[in-house]
Amino acid sequence: MNVKLDRRDLMRASLAAAGAGALLTSSPQTLVAAESATAIAPNTKILFQGDSITDAKRDKKNQSANDVRGLGDGYSMLIAGELLRDHAEAKLTIQNRGISGNKVPDLAARWHQDCLDLKPDVLSILVGVNDIWHKLAGRYDGTVADYESGFGELLKQTMAALPKTRIIVCEPFVLRCGAINDTWFPEFDERRAVAKKLADAMKLDFVPFQSMFDEAVKLAPPQYWAADGVHPTLAGHALMAKKWLEVFNQA
Repeated sequence: MNVKLDRRDLMRASLAAAGAGALLTSSPQTLVAAESATAIAPNTKILFQGDSITDAKRDKKNQSANDVRGLGDGYSMLIAGELLRDHAEAKLTIQNRGISGNKVPDLAARWHQDCLDLKPDVLSILVGVNDIWHKLAGRYDGTVADYESGFGELLKQTMAALPKTRIIVCEPFVLRCGAINDTWFPEFDERRAVAKKLADAMKLDFVPFQSMFDEAVKLAPPQYWAADGVHPTLAGHALMAKKWLEVFNQA
């Protein structure tokens, strides 16, 4: 029988062969290094893109990788901290190029400079809430169809220019409090469905943030996770980081 082992299977087999005694006597640093070598390739470049949720008050004058000022104070920074801690020997490069207020057309306008030219190995994109929020405020007239075609084109362009890049599509989300009222629905849910549809059609990873928060509000009220219904609190960003890493680590 021909059995094909993936990288995780090989990791388990190697650990088993080493023996339980060896594992017990290994230092924590040794175990982390061994796991890191199989989980993330050395010198991997990770890029976060999106709107204010990703921006998270980052210092846009500081574009240095792995710098907390350039990463902001949101989920991107929390994810970077986890990865840099657990993969110290991998020499990761983690950057944030989210910009507050951005919609899909805004990402498209700066995509070459802020994404393609950076040549990330992993690209995470969260965009969509402003596409409806600005429309409801009378500052934009983009439809759900515009969101689908624009976002789809952005993903196709990226896949063509960076065929080896792993793309992670993050689900737009809102919580029913603050700025969120019935006028957001059902259109917002239609836009969320578009993000999932595009990820599935292009076989990209998908982070289900909305369903995650829908479960979270069973434990604490919406304001606990996002005071205005859009921008996460510290708890909300931490929850996002946890879910994102779950998806990331499935590869």
